Formats: sequence, structure tokens, C-alpha cells
Amino acid sequence: MKKIAFQVDTRLAKLLSENYRSTERALKELVDNSWDADAESVKILLPEPLSDDPIIVHDTGTGMTEEELLREYLFIASDRRKRRGELTAEKKRKVKGKKGIGKFAGLMIAKEMKLETWSRGKKCGFSIKTSDFENATDIEDLPINLTVENCSSELKGTKITLSKLIQGLSFPNPDKFRQLLIQEYGREEGFSVEVNQKALGIDDIQGNYTKHEAELPSAGSMNLQFTVSNQKGKLKQPGISIRVGGKTVGSPDFFGLDNEEGFPPKLLEKIYGEVEVDGLFDHVTADWGALVENSELYQEVSEYIRPIIKEKVKEEYGREMNLAQARLKKRINERLSQLPEYKRQYADKAIKSILGRYYGEPETKVEPIVGVLLDALERTDYRAILDYIHEAEHSDIAKLAEALSEFGLAEIAIVGEQAKSRLEFLDRLEELCRNADTEESAVHSALEKSLWVFGVKYSAFSSNKTLRRQVEEYLGKKFTGKRSNKRPDLLLSVNYANEYLLIEFKRPSHNLKYKDYQQATAYRNDFVPYTDTEMKIILAGGKRGQDLPPHYNKEPNSEVLIFDEIISSARNQLNWLLTELGGEAHA
Repeated sequence: MKKIAFQVDTRLAKLLSENYRSTERALKELVDNSWDADAESVKILLPEPLSDDPIIVHDTGTGMTEEELLREYLFIASDRRKRRGELTAEKKRKVKGKKGIGKFAGLMIAKEMKLETWSRGKKCGFSIKTSDFENATDIEDLPINLTVENCSSELKGTKITLSKLIQGLSFPNPDKFRQLLIQEYGREEGFSVEVNQKALGIDDIQGNYTKHEAELPSAGSMNLQFTVSNQKGKLKQPGISIRVGGKTVGSPDFFGLDNEEGFPPKLLEKIYGEVEVDGLFDHVTADWGALVENSELYQEVSEYIRPIIKEKVKEEYGREMNLAQARLKKRINERLSQLPEYKRQYADKAIKSILGRYYGEPETKVEPIVGVLLDALERTDYRAILDYIHEAEHSDIAKLAEALSEFGLAEIAIVGEQAKSRLEFLDRLEELCRNADTEESAVHSALEKSLWVFGVKYSAFSSNKTLRRQVEEYLGKKFTGKRSNKRPDLLLSVNYANEYLLIEFKRPSHNLKYKDYQQATAYRNDFVPYTDTEMKIILAGGKRGQDLPPHYNKEPNSEVLIFDEIISSARNQLNWLLTELGGEAHA
């Protein structure tokens, strides 16, 4: 038995201050070590909750000799990649261990750690306890008893046993651990991982798991298994792996879903699985990197698999997408109701398509697209194209495809042109606001029918004669005689939900003051008794004065906006839309 000790790198203080977010992530560090040791397999045994059984991590890697233990394993915080390079010695794997402290991961969750390793006819081992660290004045002085004995030269690998688990931490969960590991190692050839005697599998991904077997006319037997993940964030290596003769061919595939119009690109990131089709053997390229181009058997497999995946994605996310559409339609219902029937039917389909394409994007980004689409429908006659499609419905497929293509191109072109027109409007508005002589009434006139400039949530508001008369009567009574030339410029609007919006404009050269804000809230208080409903306030001007209240001191449903910021925000949204449609952004 030999007395040995740890050696310390200067990075130790910083690295040991970093904590693992969970017991499962701490254990993953030990699996990463097995990967770096060129192991072909690693088996992890997790104890039953509240039992005294240990955690065991046993791999079939290269193991460590006595010299490797002394010079490398016990050298804390030393970067393995700097010592040995970015790839492992035998299997040329990309090294995962970066910090040199993964060996301590077990002691984050257990009070005792025992290491046994076999290499070149020798078995080495030692044990360490967290109490040893507490009693030692310096980690370099921490005594460790190393045992070395002879063993069969065929034995190799490393086994770590963690005992006396720390009770204050959550017990390692096998399902959660597998979900973590399959993301990292589920696609790796030549590296199998078992947790409690169950190998990592597609069913370990959290979500809607499907297994489907079929006999295809030409490709033969097909065994498909995949999961549509419902966990937050995207998967690391999404898609369906194709396996032929037990070997993976090329990269994970989506079988055309990635090119299908209307299928949400972000939902591609939720699909994870594999399909075994040995009948494709003669259609694999010589380097096993892909299937031969234009393989008719691959097309048969794709046509069969694609609708199965689509249906499962719909099961998992269809309700969520329908709710998003319902929320959006509720906000734009009045505009939809004003459309002719044939346009309304198209608008419903178009909104579904937009929500699909931009699934996962914030609704503040999606709403401007829908708004521009409705503008185009309200102001453009689609009838000719719709009639063409109707005629094609009962004729040949080629004509129908041509009609649909023309309709799609027309839609994109019109929406794009509408966005460009809005950008030109913003240019003119910016010129108006930069002119020091511009009065409030001029800005009012420019924005009265273009409230989309203030943001998506205001685009549904519009002025009407009754409200206009109320404002004029109110101002006429309040500002008479010598005060008449100083009266404010107010705009009172209403939306489909019968919500009211009051905007007080100040000239673009005016610095907004606290008294302007108080004046706007006073106008609201005057009008509320007549409207019997909620009223929002916008105070718009050229600059913010120093005495304006901070956001937490403002009254509810009130905003203070600056013309330059309003124009900049609206321009950024439209430029984003044009970029998405493939148009040119406007500076």
C-alpha cells in the first residue's frame, strides 16, 4: 500500500466553486469520463429511493495504470485536452472532459467514493471520503491509500462506487438521467449506456413515443420508433436515423418534412427516432454516408413515414397551435368579419399557415405579418386568382398545382409590397417629425388611420364619427377664447372589443413634461364616465423630460412614447417581415 496525494492546478479555486444543477448532471460527468476512456459500454446502477445501496458506474474503457493515476487522475483541474489533444487515443472521439474536476462529481452527491481500475494486468484502487477534505488543512496534504495488485491482462475498465448518498439532495431519478444521457449519447455508434439494466432508447426522450412496424411493397420490413419531445428547448440531434443492417446511414433525416410548406420548422427540432429498413442495403453509398440519390426505395419509405410523424406532431402540439390561432383571431375578429366570405375563408387558411411557419416565435412578431396580410386582403382583389383555383379543382392536377403556386406567389408579393409601402410611410412620417415647425395636428392627421405605427396591440383601434364629435365638443368647451389656440390634440379610438384608446399628441419639437402626463390622465378621467369602459392612454412627443414619472409610478394602461422610438420599432418589425419573405430590408 502506498501513500499518495492530489496535485493542484492554479485553476482549482474557480472550478470547484461551480456547482452542478442536479444529481443527474453530476453523474453524467462520470459517464463523460467513460467516453473519454474509449469505453465501448458503461453500466450505471442507481439505488432505490431511501435505500442505503450505492451508485455504481462501471465502464469497459482503457482503465488507468498506477502511473496514469499519479500523474493525471490525481492532478486536479488539469485540462486533459492540453495534455493529450482534442481526440481520444484509440477511438479518436472528441474529448468531453475539459475542467479536470469531473472525478469529483461523485462527491457532490455522496460522502464516500471508491475507485477501482484495471489496466495491463494490474488493478489499482483507492477510497476517499468528504470528511477527509474537512479534516485536511491543504488538499495537497490529503493522504490517500493506493492499492495495487495483479489481475488478468484481459481485464480493463474503471468502476466507481458512491456510498452514503447525501440526504439533502434529490435522489437520482433513472428516467430523468436517461433523458439527459440520450441527448448526448443516443446517436453514438460503439458506445452503449445502460441505466439500471435498461439500455438508452428512443422511449427515454420525454414526450409522445411511437413504435410502428410495417411491410412495404418494395423496401420490405420497416421498424420505426420515434418520440415527439414535449420538453423545453430543442433536441441536440433531432431527426430520424436510418439504420440498415444494424448500421446508421448518414445524418438524421426528416423525410421531406423540412421542405414541406406550413410545417413549423421549430417542431422539426422536437422529433427524435430511428427507422430500420434492411431492404435499403443496395441503395447505400460506398462510404455509408448516405443513400444513393433519387432512390425509389427511399422515396417509398419517406412517403410512408412522413404522414405518421405529422400526425404525432399534431397530437402533441395541435392543441397549442389551435389555441394560438384562437387568441390571434379573437384580436382580429372584427376585421375578419368585414371581409367577403371567399376572402374570409382564405384568411383562415392563411393565418393557420403563418402560425405554422412561425411556430414558437413571439406573438408580437407574428401579429404584424397577419396584420399586413389582412391589409392586403382588404385592399386587393384576389378574386381572379381564386376563380382560377376554383376552375382547376375539377380539372387536372398540374393545373391545380400551377394555380396554387400562382396564388402563393401573389400572396407573398402583395404582403411584401404592403410592408414596403408602410416603410415608405415611416420615411415620410420621420421627415415630418424632424421638422421643428410641425404642429400636433399634422402628426395627428398622419397617424389617425395608421395606428399600427404604435405597435401591434393598437392596430385594431380606429376612429369613428361619434367619438370624433365627443372630442371636438369636449375641446370646444374646455378651450375657448384666448385659450383656443392652445388646446391639445386628442385622438379617441375604439377597437372591436369596445376598448378605448386616448392619444394626446405634442409637437415633435416639444419635450414632454410631467404636467403633460397629468393633463392626459385628466382627459381620461373626464371621458371615462361617458364610455363606461377601460381606456388606454398614449402621450406622444419629441423627447422625454427629466421630470416624467418612471414606469412604476405611472397610472395603469398608460404609455409615454417618443416619435423617433415609435418609428424605429415599427421599421424594425417591417424589415424583419421583409427578410422572412425574402425581400430586401429597408435601412
